[in-house]
Amino acid sequence: MKYINRLVDREIQDKLETTGAIVIKGPKWCGKTTSAKQFTKSFLELQDPDLQENYLELAKTKPSLLLEGLKPRLIDEWQLAPKLWNAVRYSIDKSSLVSQFILTGSSTPTEDPTLHSGTGRFAIIKMKSMSLYESRESNGTISLSDILMGKKDIDGKVSNLTYEKLAYVLCRGGWPNSLKLDEKKALDVAKNYFDVLCESDVSRVDGVKRNPLLTKTILKSYARQIATIDSNKALFDDIKANYSDISERTIKDYLDVLKKLYIIEEVEAWNPNIRSKTAIRLAPKKTMVDPSLAVSALGSSPKDLMLDVKTFGVLFENLVNRDLSIYANSIGGYLRHYRDRFGLECDNVLHFDNGKYALIEVKLGGHRIKEAEENLHKLKRLIVENEPRLGHPEFLMVITGTDLAYTTETGVLVVPLGCLKN
Repeated sequence: MKYINRLVDREIQDKLETTGAIVIKGPKWCGKTTSAKQFTKSFLELQDPDLQENYLELAKTKPSLLLEGLKPRLIDEWQLAPKLWNAVRYSIDKSSLVSQFILTGSSTPTEDPTLHSGTGRFAIIKMKSMSLYESRESNGTISLSDILMGKKDIDGKVSNLTYEKLAYVLCRGGWPNSLKLDEKKALDVAKNYFDVLCESDVSRVDGVKRNPLLTKTILKSYARQIATIDSNKALFDDIKANYSDISERTIKDYLDVLKKLYIIEEVEAWNPNIRSKTAIRLAPKKTMVDPSLAVSALGSSPKDLMLDVKTFGVLFENLVNRDLSIYANSIGGYLRHYRDRFGLECDNVLHFDNGKYALIEVKLGGHRIKEAEENLHKLKRLIVENEPRLGHPEFLMVITGTDLAYTTETGVLVVPLGCLKN
């Protein structure tokens, strides 16, 4: 299969040119190794079953031997031999050269006080599964970059994603290997990922045996809480309904492991200080790295989603969050969410280091676009009146699962997800 260009490729190239090593973090199967190999001249795959035992022994006794090879050199799944971190750091210090190593990892290694921070030697890159634009299911006729530059002529652009197709791509997920399969087999990729995650990965990550059935229960409960920002009480209560004797400490341990595996994520709250700090709800919003894993946890299918609009809407927000975070990262931005104790909220706040920001709501269907439009203007007024130093947002947008892009009479951009790119 021909390599599919990823939006993160530019970031990999740029950081290789300025640092000795880059570390690409992200879930398994998202394409880290494939992308990294586009930039490397030699590689070391620590998961090779024929050589792994030898590699791990060398990492303990003579790690410098594993670093030999043409540069940049890829060390895949480096967390299996954490001692290589210091060896890479030392090699970079000796050579003072850039573009020496790429390290990829699908889990965060157990904390080790002997590992140096790597400040100044390593650059961190976070990678996710493929966005709809990368998988060519968004036609990319509407660009966030263009809108930020004032080019807001979006009217009449049309998405090719039907309601049925949207349900399918959400359930299939953005796993690169699924794109070369027929639809039925492609849907099995996320299910297989979910099973291996629960049966094996949660225990292998740190060598602690964990219960696969409990893992599935926790992920199912977490999937029910997608897009919420409440405390974990509802999550804990849901899990305890099935495991009455389980402690919150145990549940937190499982959640921490799922974070280390880059499966569950949290979108941080945006706090513009437009009211008293106690008014802003600062809890993060729950998401999964790819909505297909939430679908697998719930045991759903594209047909199930099409018949359950509420669940479809929640998971659609997770899909939008995945794609927006990828697009925002590629143009120097990041995502936050906003919600206060007075009930005012905004699904996504696109923010940039230069202070520019945009307010974005998410609606699967068209019947609630008007509500989202009013909500965006309400938050905009609140910001402008109470915190004028922030200035006006660059744009107000509603991202939808509908097919037609247009601008409302009040200037809100209504953008189908199937038209969006970075």
